[in-house]
Amino acid sequence: MKCLFITLEGIEGCGKSTQLRLLREHLAARGFDVITTREPGGTPAAEAVRAILLDPAHKALSSTAEALLYAAARAQHVDELIAPALEAGKIVLSDRFADSTTAYQGAGRAVFMETIQALHSIATRGTWPDLTIILDLPAAEGLKRAAAGGAPDRIEQEPLAFHERVREEFLRIARAEPDRITVVDASRPVEAVSREIREIVDKRVGLR
Repeated sequence: MKCLFITLEGIEGCGKSTQLRLLREHLAARGFDVITTREPGGTPAAEAVRAILLDPAHKALSSTAEALLYAAARAQHVDELIAPALEAGKIVLSDRFADSTTAYQGAGRAVFMETIQALHSIATRGTWPDLTIILDLPAAEGLKRAAAGGAPDRIEQEPLAFHERVREEFLRIARAEPDRITVVDASRPVEAVSREIREIVDKRVGLR
């Protein structure tokens, strides 16, 4: 089994973290060498950037500065963790990657897509997901779920219209890249969503 880079994407409250954990347990139980990570974050330096990006105290952060910070965190994440793990033949599962920047900073913040694509090229240096699963549900429902988990972070505090733009961009990306991306209905119970994700990934890793 060769290395595999799998990402889970979606709006706030869609259940990525839960599904990532369940998928890791599923693959590990079948003997795969799996690591899980997240964006922004995944390394000490990138986690420090995450703290800045999600802190509500930084409301004045400009859209361009925000996009650059996400790219900086991603560059460190790729260089320090993702690329070495893939080179070692591991399966890497990540809670978010570059598609989130396209959706949140590109569509949500209206940063020029040419700028976003340039940042992707610099930060990833060609490291790109083999498979992406987008957990989709209405933005209002996602924000409701996120609010139940505690005080909203800087991104969660954005108005509903922002999150609706983000959701629509995720769906647009999925339509543009059907070979890489599968959309899963995240409005269903956790186990139903997990079962579908397992089926998608099992086919990819050759379990079915």
